[in-house]
Amino acid sequence: MTMENASSVTEFILMGLTDQPKLQLPLFFLFLLNYLFTVVGNLYLMILICLNSHLHTPMYFYLFNLSFIDICYSSVFTPKMLINFIADRNVISFRGCMSQLFFFCFFVNSECYVLTAMGYDRFVAICKPLLYTTAMSRQVCSLLMSASYVMGFAGAMVHTGCMMRLIFCDSNIINDYLCDIFPLLQLSCSSTYVNEIVVSAVVGTVVILSSLIIFISYALILFNICHMPSSKGWSKALSTCGSHITTVSLFYGFALLTHVRLPSSGFVEQGKFYTVFSTNVVPMLNPLIYSLRNKDVKIA
Repeated sequence: MTMENASSVTEFILMGLTDQPKLQLPLFFLFLLNYLFTVVGNLYLMILICLNSHLHTPMYFYLFNLSFIDICYSSVFTPKMLINFIADRNVISFRGCMSQLFFFCFFVNSECYVLTAMGYDRFVAICKPLLYTTAMSRQVCSLLMSASYVMGFAGAMVHTGCMMRLIFCDSNIINDYLCDIFPLLQLSCSSTYVNEIVVSAVVGTVVILSSLIIFISYALILFNICHMPSSKGWSKALSTCGSHITTVSLFYGFALLTHVRLPSSGFVEQGKFYTVFSTNVVPMLNPLIYSLRNKDVKIA
């Protein structure tokens, strides 16, 4: 895809998280520490899964990919954000902005589908344990993971392609720390009607499809747990789902708060606050969630 269009804007200015100079350096070190924890924590989990044969199961195959996505996801915008904290001008080129948007959408969409596959995996493990080996074979897991990346790529291509057709004339100031869809739509001097329809369709499909599959999976798991004869079975079933439920709740919870805001004078700052949690804090917490709450990982 060629990243040229009829826009007179060749670069964008990112407003960042704050315009207060005294906070720039403390925020730089805070987010640098956050990024290091995210990369090291997820990389540690990936290495652990690779080296320990007891973790060569479908659930940890998905967890490996989740950690990989979290590292890539954070690396799309965090290095640029860190540079902007200490740079005189927070500038990003038009091509750089479109590239950041593409990879941001790609990894977000892919993570939605990976979390969905993990929910389906837990459903099969608890409700169909005798068929687990067949239903979640290596070929099935590879197919589900490939489909997650392909659908993530397709969604990102649609979003970026629609953004490329817009014309940006005068205003080039993005009131955020990354190139996201809605801040860019606000800057366009051409009609954004098609983009808004596409965003609603693509995001709606991803969210509804993934959340519906996860909801149905856990509804069936809950139904199955209620019919278990022993409390030990309940405890084991819930412990295998606890980490995934926590991760899904954080990911979708903060994503929802980021995009569904109440009309108020401070909704922009509130949006930034929730976006920070969604893009920076959640990827850092995932390794901790699966390490502290997971018996197999702690033993490994």
